[in-house]
Order: sequence, then C-alpha cells, then structure tokens
Amino acid sequence: MPEDITAPTTSASTETRHPSPRTVGELRASGHVQRSIRDEIRNNLLSALREGRDPWPGIVGFEATVVPQLERALIAGHDVVMLGERGQGKTRLLRTLVGLLDEWTPVITGSELGEHPYEPITPGSIRKAANLLDDLPIEWRHRTERYSEKLATPDTSVADLVGDIDPMKVAEGRSLGDPETIHFGLIPRAHRGIVAINELPDLAERIQVAMLNVMEERDIQVRGYSLRLPLDVLVMASANPEDYTNRGRIITPLKDRFGAEIRTHYPLELDDEISVIEQEADLTATVPTFLIEILARFTRYARDHPSIDQRSGVSARFSIAGAETVAAAALHRATIVGEDVPVARVVDLESVIEVLRGKIEFESGEEGRELEVLEHLLRKSVADTVRAHLGGVDLASLVAALENGEPVATGDRVTAADLVAAIPEPEVTGPVIDAIAERLDADSEGERASALELALEGLFLARRIGKEADESGQTIYG
Repeated sequence: MPEDITAPTTSASTETRHPSPRTVGELRASGHVQRSIRDEIRNNLLSALREGRDPWPGIVGFEATVVPQLERALIAGHDVVMLGERGQGKTRLLRTLVGLLDEWTPVITGSELGEHPYEPITPGSIRKAANLLDDLPIEWRHRTERYSEKLATPDTSVADLVGDIDPMKVAEGRSLGDPETIHFGLIPRAHRGIVAINELPDLAERIQVAMLNVMEERDIQVRGYSLRLPLDVLVMASANPEDYTNRGRIITPLKDRFGAEIRTHYPLELDDEISVIEQEADLTATVPTFLIEILARFTRYARDHPSIDQRSGVSARFSIAGAETVAAAALHRATIVGEDVPVARVVDLESVIEVLRGKIEFESGEEGRELEVLEHLLRKSVADTVRAHLGGVDLASLVAALENGEPVATGDRVTAADLVAAIPEPEVTGPVIDAIAERLDADSEGERASALELALEGLFLARRIGKEADESGQTIYG
C-alpha cells in the first residue's frame, strides 16, 4: 500500500452529473444549505451507520478496533493523527474519508481556494461576490478533488504547506503589502476539504510550527502579512511510532492540537491477513488459497520472531509482494513448458525468500542468518497449513507408493500433468489424491497438482518421505 501519491484518482463515482445551478442566485433558489467540512463528514457518516452501509470499503481487520475510534473522532469533529508501523493501512484508511464527503459541492468559479459561494474568504472572491451579487458564477467540484495528500519530507518548506510571496504577482504591479501577492500552499488550497500529511515527524520542527495556527485558529500567516483566512479544513496525519526517536518527532504544541491520536495494528486474525493479500495483490496467475494462507502465516511468524526487528515491523506489503512473486513464478513456468493455465505450486515458494529478505530488518548480531531464519519460518508455515487442511486424511497409501515406486519430480520445468502422472500406483493412490483435492477445493489439473505438491511437502516436513534437489534444479520427493 504505497503512501506517497498526492490525491486519489477519480473513478466511476465521477460519472454522476453535478447539480444544475450555475449562479449563486440559482443556488439559493434550489434550497442549498452550506455545511462546514466537519458537519458534512459527521452527517454523512451518521447516515451511513443508520442505513447499515459500510463507510470504510476495503478496510480489513480494523472493524472492532481502529474504525470505532476513528468514527468517534470524526463525529466529534477532531483532527486525527494515526500512529502505526509501516504497512498497516494508515494511508488506505485516510483515503476512504473521501467517501464521507458530499459527492458534489459548489465553489465560486475561478476561486483559487475553492470557496463556497455563500462565504468568500479571499479579497478577490469577496470583491467579485460584492459586484455580481446573485449573478456570481459557480461551478461544481467532485469530492475526489477535495482530498489533498502530502508525503512529508525533510525538504518540505513553509511555502509548500502554507504559502509564500509570488514574485510573478509582484511583477504584475501589485505592491508587496497586497495580500493578493500570496501564492497559497497545500493546506489553504484544501479549504473545504481534507488534507492528509503522511510521515508527519519527518517535517522539520520549524515547518510544524507553521501549522499551529492552521490547527487551532484556522487561519494562516505568510511572512508577517496581516491576512486572516477562516480556513475550513480537516487535517489528518500519519506517523510511525519509532519516528519519534529515529527520524524526528511531532512537536508537543502540534501534537496537542490533534483532537485524536489513533493507533493502528497489523491484522489480528489469520483470515484478515489472507483477505488483505487477496484484496491487494495483483496476481498474474492462479494462486490457490492454501498458498495465500502459507504466506499469511509466514508474515505473522516473521512479526513474532526474536531475530527480526519488530520496531521496524513486517509490512502487509511483505505478504502481498510474496503472493505476486509466487504468481509470477507460476506464469514463468507455464510460459516455458507451454501450459495454458498457470497455477502456482509449493515449489514456487522457493522464489519468495530471496525476493522478500530485503523488506524486513534483522536484529544486530543476526548477520548471515537471514536466509536460515526465513527458510525455517516458511517451512513452519507450510507444516501448519498442511495440518490445518489435510489433518485426518490417511496418506499412508501415498507414502507406501513412493517407497515402492519411482520418485516424483517437480520444479520450474515440470508441468502439472507430468507431476500428477508421476505418482506411482495410480490405482492405489487415486482415492487419497481425490481426498486431498477435495479438502483443498482443487478442481482443475493445475490445482490438483498444486494440492498434491502440498501433500508431498507436508509428508517431507513430517519426515515420512525424503526430498532432495537433483543436478538440474528439480526437487525430488521419494
């Protein structure tokens, strides 16, 4: 879940036509009522809760913890800072706030800050409204345009967030004392909307000071100008807890101005972890659910292992990237051997460790043991998944067939059909293979091969059969 884009992309939600009024007179005649950003979010949230609609689409695992806290903060009208380790869905949650805004809102045509026609706040808009009265032209802004996002970096300036003197406007003949020479920054431009600042502690402390007036008095100061703008903006922020000591901190006066501080967390349940992977991963091949479960267990074990730095965390991106890598390995194999439908198998998990080792931090003193630790956790994840799904299935006939017959080879050059056909004594092992396929919901040939390979790996981990790699890189069970 990347956290560095500037705004959500518009989608099918923008297909609805905006209301028809084109002047402030028509707007008043339509009965339109102006609402502050906080009232707007509060009312829309309460309406969704009353109607049983989910205000947080795509948010998994926070239903009983983070979401109720956030809903109470929004109902109270608070600015919010969300604290949590990387990859816990903080930015994803912030972006869903767009759905709580009115779909369309009127703004003064040409207004730099998107001011409401009933309440102009800049000198130019005030003058325009006074001259045109009911003929003041308006346009409609979609809610996706009312969300601004900034990834805080150490080089972010006051001008970026608040504003500065625009030399081009001065060159046009305006005096330096004219408030209309100001070029507004991100926060004023978010007037009547939401501004989200990711990684807030990365802002230099002097830049955080510039936000104090915005957070409390709801106005801005630019280079000593006596300009008061009654901004109507909801400020949201995210931060990693360790940033307070490692990279920076949120200064105390600014932290005090946030009405709510909410802690996020990684998924508490295995099913939630699986749901996140299935929802977020862009898979280029079929990845059976039990392989997704292995990756989910792998991630959860990594979060608890003493050799891995838990202060850095193990992001949800870890398991998502793992699922995408497994799918890519399956597509790679299918392309080489000529399979029509690529289906991931246990052998594809071997490609995961090398790819993912750089996504986690190990404790000092564990240098050189990274692969050993990850391989152990992956084996443990596979064994747990085998027990969860194949526990109670009598695999004795499969073990006996392997002991008495030829070994079974798999690898990135072995097709699903060849793998299934290599099982010795099919008249004896057929029923147990059917039982394995039924337990794992394996219908197609590729899925049956994947299920069978999981059973073989489980027998190896239980030390009931052997496993080794041959000279060609194939894995041999027998």
